[in-house]
Amino acid sequence: MRLPDAELEIMKIIWDTEIAVTSADIMEQLQGKKTWGVTTVLNFLTRLLERGFVTSERKGRFNFYTASVDEKTYLEQESQSILQKLYGNSIKSFVASLYDSQSLTKDDLDELRNFIDQQTKEE
Repeated sequence: MRLPDAELEIMKIIWDTEIAVTSADIMEQLQGKKTWGVTTVLNFLTRLLERGFVTSERKGRFNFYTASVDEKTYLEQESQSILQKLYGNSIKSFVASLYDSQSLTKDDLDELRNFIDQQTKEE
């Protein structure tokens, strides 16, 4: 399930923190980056709860939010979805598109080549 950009921003904070966070913790992390108010952040958290991305535990006056979907799993699913939707599951088409648009530098290509070499050596 794909997250809208705003909810993904909230999830990144939760994933990076690695411990249960409050809406106040999230607001602090957003300071200087976003101008969202507390109500907006609470609405995003409610949506994330409803969609099963986070869980909430009430402690005293505060709700503490924890990721219930780990970042690696989400990114793997999202990457596969993008590859399938936009490039027909063809990694070659994806890389060719990046290359044709001059989005890849020589260093990027060297890094990709080294990664492929490393993966094939491990097999």
